[in-house]
Amino acid sequence: MAAESKQMNVVVFDTETTGLSPFQGDRIIEIGAVKLIDYAEVDEFHSLIDAGVPISPQAQSVHGISRKMLCGQPKPEEVFTSFFNFITNSTLVAHNASFDQRFLVAQFTSLNLPLPARFECTLRLSRRYLQLSNYRLETVYRHLGGRIDTSIQRHRALDDAKMAAFVWVELNNRG
Repeated sequence: MAAESKQMNVVVFDTETTGLSPFQGDRIIEIGAVKLIDYAEVDEFHSLIDAGVPISPQAQSVHGISRKMLCGQPKPEEVFTSFFNFITNSTLVAHNASFDQRFLVAQFTSLNLPLPARFECTLRLSRRYLQLSNYRLETVYRHLGGRIDTSIQRHRALDDAKMAAFVWVELNNRG
């Protein structure tokens, strides 16, 4: 009898936040994720989040999300409970994972949700395997053959998660 191979479940995600530090009261206001099973996309998750805190002007200038855009959006409890269900039994992957991980840990802790044990970082992998002038997500994505078209919104969670998923797959396929 042949042994069954275990599927690799990965969720590549990105967040947009109100600022740079969850320890100073900044919160996640957008989350986007792509679920991959054995390197094939099988599902997506996306939500804006009304975290009820101000957005720093610096953060807003990066992602373009305004307080007005968040009015009427789901609250963190709803979004992160759904996201927890989405990521169950998956390894989490992000570009510059330590940044997103800090925010996710703070959010999950505040809601008494357990965190997955494993995080991987496409930024770290890119630095290890590629020789580039910089390792911004868009630079790595383009270097690996990704194309940026007018439908892609840079510094928005779902589109950045999709680019990071492409980077993850390409880096893993190249060894």
